[in-house]
Amino acid sequence: MLEGFDEREIDVGDVRIHARVRGMGPPLLLLHGYPQTHLCWHKIAPELARRFTVVLTDLRGYGDSSKPFGAPDHSTYSKRAMARDQVEAMRALGFETFQLVGHDRGGRVSHRLMLDHPGVVSRWAVLDIAPTLATFERTNQAFATANSHWFFLIQPYDFPERLIGADPEYYLRWKLGNWMQSKDAIPEEVMGEYLRCFRQPEAIHASCEDYRAAAGIDLEYDRADLDRKVTAPLLALWGMRGRMAKELDILALWRERVEQVQGHGLDCGHFLQEEKPKDVLEALLGFFAS
Repeated sequence: MLEGFDEREIDVGDVRIHARVRGMGPPLLLLHGYPQTHLCWHKIAPELARRFTVVLTDLRGYGDSSKPFGAPDHSTYSKRAMARDQVEAMRALGFETFQLVGHDRGGRVSHRLMLDHPGVVSRWAVLDIAPTLATFERTNQAFATANSHWFFLIQPYDFPERLIGADPEYYLRWKLGNWMQSKDAIPEEVMGEYLRCFRQPEAIHASCEDYRAAAGIDLEYDRADLDRKVTAPLLALWGMRGRMAKELDILALWRERVEQVQGHGLDCGHFLQEEKPKDVLEALLGFFAS
């Protein structure tokens, strides 16, 4: 699925980050979302590697990266900690600066990375998210119904962990199936890898902690930075049939937090790079080449 990509295990201090690397040219880091792994880029990463040195990583708590137990304040899985992991991983690979793409949770890590590490990333893209603080502030019944996992996963340990752990395969397949419009977008081989990683009790806990942090300590960090705007240009893409676009004006919300924003919707659900890989590839190549 990712033939020719070298595997790396990168020690970044308190965790180890699993990575795949291939290509020549400017470094480009791609960050996955929930409940997936770096494999979500398998349809576009080989083509990107023709023009970039592509780095695919598993976020802490996901895939084959370390999955430490969460701290009481959930800071172990704050986007600040997760962003620092990625900066250190890229530095360990020899890249002090790079370009960045983040889908879903990876996009939230990307936003925090841009705020905490200005100057490291020259251009960045996010797929199917709006800023976390703005999303919570605009939550209504329709959004909460469509995105019930936001409020289920943040319940105290170990309530969601036990319920998901009772049948992780059903949970994973139900989530992925309900978030995409193209039901055959994820091959069974890829689904099997997602399941291999997700069904681990440590991974289920880590993903809950990711969401607990987003509803707590991450909001504290975001409020502290409300007077700051990211200066690096941003490309925002989203699925027009997805849940975010139905409730939020994604471009308008990003323009509140970033000085230069462009973007558009695609005719798909949440998993853009797997449902509409050609469209995502075209948009990314055009943006990062400009």
